Amino acid sequence: MFVSKLPPKPDFDLLAAAAPASADRRTFVLALIGNLICSWSNNESLFIYVLMILLRTDEASAAVVFATLNTTRARLDLIQRLAKIKVTDKALARSLAALVERFSDSTKVRNELNHCMFIFDSKGAITHTQSMRLMETRSSLKFGEIKPLDESRLQEMLQTTREMTKINREIWDLLPRLEAHVCGGEQPGVPRDAA
Repeated sequence: MFVSKLPPKPDFDLLAAAAPASADRRTFVLALIGNLICSWSNNESLFIYVLMILLRTDEASAAVVFATLNTTRARLDLIQRLAKIKVTDKALARSLAALVERFSDSTKVRNELNHCMFIFDSKGAITHTQSMRLMETRSSLKFGEIKPLDESRLQEMLQTTREMTKINREIWDLLPRLEAHVCGGEQPGVPRDAA
């Protein structure tokens, strides 16, 4: 006899009736996720200016390079490699490397929340996430890990968002220092004799 492996279909009428009671918490959780993703996206976009400086080009050209590399990891790898050949000031190189590393750490949390299924209880509250990643063992493949969306996890999300705010400010502070070091006062993309 065939037994379905599908999870049971939610009782959507029951969920709709119960949802108003959990609306405040759900709104809070969704706001946390939205803030985290917005902060992450703003930080990733700032790396266009890092690329602009390292490539000694204009904003549009740097954006083309940025968009052509279709993963965050590829973009950060390019920045790290360019920095190795363009940034000779060791303190500045360490600052840039530390920012890239901290951003990469925040990317893990963002990816986890951006690529998961949210699990709701019978009252409409978001209680867990299920990763969309496959977990491979020696003998099988398993669908992703289920993690509670408890107070500890919410605090982790808040802390990650705070960290991304710090990273954002530090990238803005680093940009003029990086530009002065790499371009020596020249405008990126403008030949010395044309400035």
